Amino acid sequence: MNVIETALEGVRILEPKVFGDARGWFMESWSQKKMEDAGIFVDFVQDNHSFSAQKGTLRGLHYQLNPMAQAKLLRVARGAIFDVAVDIRRGSPTYAKWVGVELSAENYRQLFIPRGFAHGFITLTDDVEVLYKADNLYAPDCDGNIRWDDPEIGVEWPLAPVVLSEKDAAAPLLAARTELNFTYDA
Repeated sequence: MNVIETALEGVRILEPKVFGDARGWFMESWSQKKMEDAGIFVDFVQDNHSFSAQKGTLRGLHYQLNPMAQAKLLRVARGAIFDVAVDIRRGSPTYAKWVGVELSAENYRQLFIPRGFAHGFITLTDDVEVLYKADNLYAPDCDGNIRWDDPEIGVEWPLAPVVLSEKDAAAPLLAARTELNFTYDA
């Protein structure tokens, strides 16, 4: 597995080894040992699978507050997305900064997002399936979101959203999220 560090400490792009032959291909999408060798120590407890029918579907920017914060490992089984992580750890030198990467069924890339980051993606194709692991259970009482187009963050989405949930369309700006309880540990 190839591990690519990003501009946000802890957020990593993972490129698993893909073995192909006349039958098709095989890859390990998760190996605890390989993740630990890469410095990623998480115990995943939940697998999620989303489907988005239309190109331009935007989901995010989402997070869960402590004590139910989640680290995530995402990959795409069908189609392509532009996947984004935003640092929302108070006191972090990269607070409100973001990184984005294209994940697709064709490039096999995965994105690891640690706790303390908001997450979102926009679909680049129709009929997109996203699979992701989380290291904590979903907790509606800890669920939160930030406006996808918050000017303080300034995500450069590759296309304008055409499908957006009411919840995400009405999300507050980062500056209004006073309940954020993530702190940066240097």
